[in-house]
Amino acid sequence: MTERDTLHDADVNRAMFDEIADRYDLLNRVLSLGIDRRWRRAAVDALALHPERPIHVLDVATGTGDVAIEIAGRYRAARVTGIDPSQGMLNHAADKVGELELGERVSLRTGSVLELPFEDEAFDGAVVAFGIRNVTDRRRGVAEMARVVRSGARVVVLELSVPRVPIVGSMYRSYFTKVLPAIGGLLSKRAAYTYLPASVIDFPTREAFAAIMEEAGLRGVAWKDLTGGIATVFWGEKP
Repeated sequence: MTERDTLHDADVNRAMFDEIADRYDLLNRVLSLGIDRRWRRAAVDALALHPERPIHVLDVATGTGDVAIEIAGRYRAARVTGIDPSQGMLNHAADKVGELELGERVSLRTGSVLELPFEDEAFDGAVVAFGIRNVTDRRRGVAEMARVVRSGARVVVLELSVPRVPIVGSMYRSYFTKVLPAIGGLLSKRAAYTYLPASVIDFPTREAFAAIMEEAGLRGVAWKDLTGGIATVFWGEKP
C-alpha cells in the first residue's frame, strides 16, 4: 500500500470525522492514555506566542477545539480562529467553547487548509494538530498556513509518528495496527480507527516532512519528538 492509497479525499474525510465526532474526545483520551493533552500543550509552546500582547492565532483542523481552547486559556489577550471541514466536530467545539465562556475570543468556521479563507498575514501564528496527515497536498496546506501568518510568526504542526527505537517502534506498530482498531471499533466506527494507523505509518519521515515545510516557504524548520517519538511537533518561521 502506498501513501496515496491511505489518503481519503476531502468528502470522505469530512464524512468520517462527522461520524466519529460524538466520541472523538473520549477515544483520544482512552487510546492515548490521556497523553494527547500534553502533546497539544507542547504544540502551543512551539508557537512561541507573546504572553501579554494581543494576538490572533489560527487553529487549523481544530476538530473539537482542544488546541484553540488551550491557547485562549493560556493567553488572556489572545483571539483564536478555529477552522475545520467537519461540521460535526465544530458542533462539539462550539459546545465546549460555550461551556468555558470563551465565545468572545474563540471563533469557529468550516473550511479547508488547502484554501484558507483569510487575507495574507492575518494571524500571529498558525497551528495544526493531528490534521496535516489527512491532507492530500501537504506542501500546499503548509504554504497556505504560511501565507496567512505575519512575517516572523511560526507555523506549527503536531502529528503522530512512529518511534525510531526498533523495539519501541515494533511494540507501537502492534498496538496501533491491532489493539487501537479493536478498541476504536468497540467505542466508535472501526473504519476510522483502521485508517488512523495506516495514515500515521505512511506519513513522511521527520526529515522529509521538514523538507516539505521548507519548500512551503518556512525557515528555521525544526522538530521535537514527544513521548519517545509517538508524536512529533514541527515548527518553522515565516521570513
